Amino acid sequence: MIVFPNCKINLGLNILRKRDDGFHDLETVFFPINFREALEVIGNPSGHSDTEFTASGLKVDGSSSDNLCIKAYQLLKKDIPQLAAVKIHLHKTIPTGAGLGGGSADAAFMLKLLNDKFNLNLSTPQLLNYSLQLGSDCPFFIINKPCFATGRGEKLEEILLDLSPYRIVLLNPNIHVNTGWAFSQISPSLPKRNIKEIVSQPVSTWKDELKNDFEEAVFAAHPQIKIIKEDLYRQGALYAAMSGSGSTVFGIFDKATPVGLFGNDYFKKIIN
Repeated sequence: MIVFPNCKINLGLNILRKRDDGFHDLETVFFPINFREALEVIGNPSGHSDTEFTASGLKVDGSSSDNLCIKAYQLLKKDIPQLAAVKIHLHKTIPTGAGLGGGSADAAFMLKLLNDKFNLNLSTPQLLNYSLQLGSDCPFFIINKPCFATGRGEKLEEILLDLSPYRIVLLNPNIHVNTGWAFSQISPSLPKRNIKEIVSQPVSTWKDELKNDFEEAVFAAHPQIKIIKEDLYRQGALYAAMSGSGSTVFGIFDKATPVGLFGNDYFKKIIN
């Protein structure tokens, strides 16, 4: 069985407070983007281990045993010992450490794939619970619709938000931003207006109100990321921002506005 995990962007990101458990309360809107990689799982009855993992495409950092697809399998295996051994292949196209949630998407799609392939009959609440154990934004990819997210990012409220009339450009300068470091640079505060209210307005009004709290620190450490955002506005974007803790920057354009006039110094994806 093969599935195609997609990425996401953050429309605004406010860090509200640090919690006693070391995490932060935040608010954001997760928006799914039709930029996908491929994840295939087949049975492996003669295998020497429960999982055999291979990858292609973009480099996957770290040991394969640390890959979230394997961790998702192991999480289910712990509660469902009869889960069959598998071979896993991931074709990676979404940059890592980019604020696009590619690894989280792989984990969530792996849970859904195993549930469907082996008829585990896990409910959506069960899948959400498992996915949260793999990462704070993994539950979003179980729902995979525009959501207003609070808490650590796991409290999700579906919202109506249609960006199909627009073209979205993703630009990534191949800079890996450490999420832990990014959080350490933030002084949490409560915003004047919540993000759900702001995104209910026309996209053309977002520029002055819809902020990402990580941008100030990340732009100071990596000025070239700030330059990308400024370039998107120069090219005519209605709204541009960094996604998550970076380093990907996206721009939202009217479809009548020509795009693609960007240099080749970074990874680029245009979503029509």
